[in-house]
Amino acid sequence: MHIRLINPNSTASMTEQALEIALLVKMPDTVVSATNPTDTPVSIEGAADEALAIQSMLAEIVSGERAGVDAYIIACFDDPGLNAAREIARGPVIGICQAAVQVAMTISRRFTIITTLPRSVPLIEDLVSEYGAERHCRKVRSINLPVLGLEENPDTAETLLANEIERAKREDGAEAVILGCAGMAAMCQKLNERCGLPVIDGVAAATKIAEALVGGGYVTSKLNAYNYPRKKTGAIEAPASL
Repeated sequence: MHIRLINPNSTASMTEQALEIALLVKMPDTVVSATNPTDTPVSIEGAADEALAIQSMLAEIVSGERAGVDAYIIACFDDPGLNAAREIARGPVIGICQAAVQVAMTISRRFTIITTLPRSVPLIEDLVSEYGAERHCRKVRSINLPVLGLEENPDTAETLLANEIERAKREDGAEAVILGCAGMAAMCQKLNERCGLPVIDGVAAATKIAEALVGGGYVTSKLNAYNYPRKKTGAIEAPASL
């Protein structure tokens, strides 16, 4: 099977980091490729950045459909354009927030999400509610560090995350913690060992869910809501072969 990881922002180093995580957890016979647009914001930190990134992200999925890709991972914790992406793709499209939330609900009763900036907190709270996990998510916290700061100051970021995880355990009663940014993925294993509770990275979670869905023969329903976009002049369309 071929899974394509799409980073909606234009920072190639973040795409490479996410790909490294996916390659670590994939099955031996799974092919994982990764790409990012070049004309989108360098990081996605809010609704305006999301809006600017979605069209180019969808174009990457159209390209993947022509190449025979079996499933896609949107490697941004805001899950931007997830429903639109599912209209474009035949195979499963996995958002890393939804994947991480589903894993957290499976291995714990209560969890906390820790993201980058405070401005991302309400957006993630809304996603948690949309995914039906509001009762299970104790809190969405932030370390008040920009997305690009995760690469620029990884030691500082890891310390901030570890401190916030300890607060989540103490104050929220969290039994698991989700890292609320794809740029945190490389720190997951260290934080797992350091903090003494399951720490969930959405990239790894999405990779395993994508493998399971493709392996089970599941594709995106094209009845009503996720049907291919109607053909209109100037619109992004599914490949003609589908």
